[in-house]
Amino acid sequence: MLLRKTALALALATAAVLVTTTPAVAAPAPVAAAAANPVIVVGGLSGVAIAYEPIAARLRGDGYRTFIYQLPGLGLGDIPASARAFAGFVEQVRASTGASTVDVVAHSEGGLVSRYYIKRLGGTATIGRYVSLGTPQYGTYVANIVAFLGLGSCAGIVACQQMTIGSAFLADLNDGDDTPGAVRYTTIRTLQDELVRPTGNAAVNDGATNVLIQAYCPLRVVGHLGLVLDGTAYTIVRGALVDGPVRPNCVAL
Repeated sequence: MLLRKTALALALATAAVLVTTTPAVAAPAPVAAAAANPVIVVGGLSGVAIAYEPIAARLRGDGYRTFIYQLPGLGLGDIPASARAFAGFVEQVRASTGASTVDVVAHSEGGLVSRYYIKRLGGTATIGRYVSLGTPQYGTYVANIVAFLGLGSCAGIVACQQMTIGSAFLADLNDGDDTPGAVRYTTIRTLQDELVRPTGNAAVNDGATNVLIQAYCPLRVVGHLGLVLDGTAYTIVRGALVDGPVRPNCVAL
């Protein structure tokens, strides 16, 4: 169920831009702010790279060297394995840009992959800022629903099993400090998130900046996939990447 909903929505997003799937890396644009860290946009479950091109284009427009990371196997497999692959991608970006640290803007499962890399694979040394969009940091009931309906444990999808509330993976990831190292952590969530339930599970503890869009913009309607398309959400991302205060633009397109 989780896969079907996500895949359908991303298929529509892909069709809307009328482009075929691109490789995992989006070529960086010229740098307007030479001191800025490169930014890696990390996709979510079944998220093809092209679906993240809109937010990547916004970042490039603001002068960031921007890359898109599509999860291996579209994120259906083991999250720690995806995090190990992501570690290699981070090193490629650092080597190609000469940057010592990179920033991460991660959607949905991509936020778990990135946080596992930071917490368990030494990523505190290479990540400057971590921004998650609708990531089930503490799991989601949507993943549990598949098992509840008698369709198996997330229909055999390993990542779905791991995003289930109470999974062994989440117990390990959330054991101890949620925000290790000198990384600056920001989480962004929305009340209308269809896939992260309860929506409070998209926040983390231990000093992160946790932003609920509707706490600032009560009338703003943003769904799970909308987090990578919405103008208000992007203004929060942009502020986080410069360590600015939380000042969403509630009417941003």
